[in-house]
Amino acid sequence: MRKFGLMALAAAGAFATISATAHAQQEQVIEVPGFADFLAVDGKTVWATNRGKVEQWSRDGKLAEVPMTRPCGAMAIAEGSLWVADCKEGAVKRIDVKTAKLLATIPTGIANPAGELNVVAGAGSIWVASDAAGRIARIDPATNAVASSVTVDPGTWYLSFGLGSLWAVSATQQTLQRIDPATNSVVGKVPLGKEPGFLAAGEGGVWVQEQGDGTVARIDPASVTVTGRIKVGANLKWGDIDTGGGKVWLRTTDDQVFVAIDPATMTVERRAGKAAGSGALRYTAEGLWTTAHDQHTLTWWPKSVLFGK
Repeated sequence: MRKFGLMALAAAGAFATISATAHAQQEQVIEVPGFADFLAVDGKTVWATNRGKVEQWSRDGKLAEVPMTRPCGAMAIAEGSLWVADCKEGAVKRIDVKTAKLLATIPTGIANPAGELNVVAGAGSIWVASDAAGRIARIDPATNAVASSVTVDPGTWYLSFGLGSLWAVSATQQTLQRIDPATNSVVGKVPLGKEPGFLAAGEGGVWVQEQGDGTVARIDPASVTVTGRIKVGANLKWGDIDTGGGKVWLRTTDDQVFVAIDPATMTVERRAGKAAGSGALRYTAEGLWTTAHDQHTLTWWPKSVLFGK
């Protein structure tokens, strides 16, 4: 692995730059001071949560930052905006991705103030788990206000939108719930394994980390039943998951940085990188972004590295 250091510019508001060799066809490691964690892809750039702010990065360095009290959880990009939870304020912040200006603060409540949660976009709305007792807030981007809510199992923190539905995982009840956005109601439910966590809907299924079991469960979206499991490691705590390019991508804490799962064969196709502790990942058509917050890094894995092309 080749590391590319950031050169801090002296002037206030200046940003770090990366050496010209950064665009070589291998993984590119960018040093990010602080605690870079959750990611949201915006074209050729990526937004990352950090201590007291969210930051926008490209492969050439930091482009912008927006102060926040305590950004937390996975973010969404929709309606020309970045939507990110603030665990201290109990709100969702809306940030213009072009100007990096705060547009709105929407009081919602946050179901898991510890920070393990998702803000997601779908069906013309923004969704966040807002109450640990079992409630999801639905935000209308036209009004920047909570338009309605969905009653779900207690301990529901993790969300994903895809395959025509909102999918919600209860960490405490160990369930996956399918929510119909037309009725704001749960229309299907299935039990999961130990300590279920982040999930992704795509590549023909809904994929859930069963962190305590070290497995990824595949749920059929039509029948809402578990149709298979892939054993990845001893556990999958504090990782992340995404889909795209015909694969399921899993950020792991132990053994390696990430794995690629073939959804057709239900097998781990590749393990990449040396274990770097907890972090997040997001797939793009050109490559994969990962963070390692304890190592203070953001890494770009180009398509040629991911697929050997």
